Amino acid sequence: MQRKPLVRPVMLALGSTLLWAMPAMAQDQTAQPQADAQAIDPNAIIVTARRREESLQDTPVAITAVNAAMLENKAAVNIGDLTGGVPNLLITNQNAGAAAANLAIRGLTYADVEKSQEPTVGVVVDGVFIGTSTGQFFDFFDIEQIEVLRGPQGTLFGRNTIGGVINIRRTRPTGEFGGKMEVSYGKFNTLATRAVVNAPLSSDGSIGAKLFYFHNETDGWYRQGQTGERRGFGNNENFGGSILFAPKDSGFDALFTLEKQVQKSDPVVSNLTQTGEVFCGLIPANECNRNNTTDLYTVFGLPNETNYSAPAATLEMNYDAGDVKLTSVTGWRDSRENQTQDFDGSSTDLYYVRRLQNYEQWSQELRAAGKFSDSFDYVVGLFYFSSEYRLTQYSRVFGFAPTVPPEIFDTNPQVVNGKTKSVAVFGDFNWAFADQWRLSFGGRFTRDKKSLDNSFGGIEIGRGTDTFKKFTPKVGVDFRPNDDVMLYGSWSQGYRSGGFSPRAGTAASAGIAYQPEVVDSFEVGGKFDLFDRKLQFNVAAFYSSYKDLHQNNTLNCPSCATGNETITSNVGSAKIKGLEFDFTARPTSQLTITGSMGLLDSKFKGFIVGGISPVSGAVVPYDYSRNDLIYNPNMTASLAADYTMPTSFGEIIANLSYRYIGRYDQQISLGPISGDLTNGPIIVNGNDPRVRTDKQGLVDASVTTKFELGGTEARLTLFGRNLANDRGPTHGFTVGGLWSFGTAREPRTYGATLGVKF
Repeated sequence: MQRKPLVRPVMLALGSTLLWAMPAMAQDQTAQPQADAQAIDPNAIIVTARRREESLQDTPVAITAVNAAMLENKAAVNIGDLTGGVPNLLITNQNAGAAAANLAIRGLTYADVEKSQEPTVGVVVDGVFIGTSTGQFFDFFDIEQIEVLRGPQGTLFGRNTIGGVINIRRTRPTGEFGGKMEVSYGKFNTLATRAVVNAPLSSDGSIGAKLFYFHNETDGWYRQGQTGERRGFGNNENFGGSILFAPKDSGFDALFTLEKQVQKSDPVVSNLTQTGEVFCGLIPANECNRNNTTDLYTVFGLPNETNYSAPAATLEMNYDAGDVKLTSVTGWRDSRENQTQDFDGSSTDLYYVRRLQNYEQWSQELRAAGKFSDSFDYVVGLFYFSSEYRLTQYSRVFGFAPTVPPEIFDTNPQVVNGKTKSVAVFGDFNWAFADQWRLSFGGRFTRDKKSLDNSFGGIEIGRGTDTFKKFTPKVGVDFRPNDDVMLYGSWSQGYRSGGFSPRAGTAASAGIAYQPEVVDSFEVGGKFDLFDRKLQFNVAAFYSSYKDLHQNNTLNCPSCATGNETITSNVGSAKIKGLEFDFTARPTSQLTITGSMGLLDSKFKGFIVGGISPVSGAVVPYDYSRNDLIYNPNMTASLAADYTMPTSFGEIIANLSYRYIGRYDQQISLGPISGDLTNGPIIVNGNDPRVRTDKQGLVDASVTTKFELGGTEARLTLFGRNLANDRGPTHGFTVGGLWSFGTAREPRTYGATLGVKF
């Protein structure tokens, strides 16, 4: 993929600003913004889940909103801290890719870092959809609000959002001088420094700038078994700036952001290989048959290093013409990764790789929002997305040569090139057809074109190109018997595009596309404001029919370098049903109590793929229908309390929370088998227990003192996360009878943060 200079997106963005600004400022300045259908409580949480500004309790969608104050009180660090606090949401860090996240909402997920393998849960930052799991593990400083939308959201948000969306909005330049800074230090020699500074660029405040810089480094929480040294270090930098142009009384604004993320880390894995797997006979005995809980924190592998660089640019423009509001969001992101990783996790040099990856995405969204009448409003738009991807992987397989770089050892590297172009048209409509009743309906038509080629040593083994199209409708109705109650029901359809297998090792596997997967989701719910709005209580029940699932399967491949290949295919269907509850109680002005619970029940149907018979060695059908869906805990729950106590010098805020996450599997894998072991079908009776995390009970606490320091507002926070030191895995993987590995979740940690606002 040819590298394009940074000047191109900058010039395009600035040029677009001028083209929009001139006609916008030439419009009649007397037009007044349209009145809302109903007044919004000034104390309500305002969300944009449906590309409109609505109060949280008036939005007929299962949604959880978290604002900046909530994040500060909890001493939240990154997107992973939302896990357990939102019903049926699970987020883990995937260290096989830089800043990569495994996200699951309501049991829908796809855990893969390959750029051609797109996530099922969308992360949208300032209106821009992030097209891969890399870059989704987001820092939480400088956040205005986070909205977690549960269930298919393909009508209004990006693409491939069949599980849901995490919509992140950062602060905008204020047009006034001010800012905030903080420094934090904690266990594992973890140091974080962050700063945001706002400044006016015009005397009337119509042009403002914001500069930001975040730094986070840690020694990691693993120990090298041979030396006792810390492993798993990380050093993350994120910096950039924004300019907001908002002429007074013009109805127009343009926000341009230019930023860059740079990461250097040690993507360490723990050894989970056991007796019966090939690698166990080649490594020291003490490195085999280790458990997947406490043993995960001791590692034996060779040094690794990831170097990641990702500049990005975003341009958002809005023009309020009175009867209609026009919005344009342009996004560009270009990531470069150079990663070495010892995947076998042992002291013996068996499977070590260097992965060089380039990924570039462009997106453009145009929206119009307005009203046909006082009882009928709309959002319509167009969306375009394109990406290019190149992977070069050098593998040192059974090298027994740890000092020889993979790019020297492997003269036959794998090279994968992929392209995606997607266009969509969408509409979302609200019709108040009767007193207290409202009908919501809409849909999205998407056309995706994908291509991928796969080669080894310059010799192409396979190439494929295909086009996928789908119209996904939605319809819902809500009823408000009074101002404190809303009941709703909906049906929506989600679509995730097909594609090609990036790890295919044969021409047949590389050139055949897997087809799209589709989810039909039915939901009923209620939102209640009780006891003079001192208690807000929301409940939702849903049922999802999941068809043509995408799943990775590792199959025998005698002609492949490792003896196996990983193929993505459509494998039957699944049924998922669940309940969700969340509440916010404010018994006094000083005390806020929040809680949530998510319940899941899911099962496969017709999940049959080919595999090798352990008796005859022939390819026979394997039935995985008894396995659990991955990242599907049967229960998530949370309970938290915030107490604010005024003092003579400011105030003290105490936060205590408990998060429960039920056990879940992280890979579709081969557990105990039965049936006809010679001719099939062979029945797989569950996943390998090594890819299963145990139940988690996470206790977090913080105490914040706010006071005045040198004429500015200051705060000192003492925090602790996972205070019960609940240890275990976040990720586990078995590789076709060769070896297995995993990663560990953060153990008990604590520290202090000093911050100032001015």
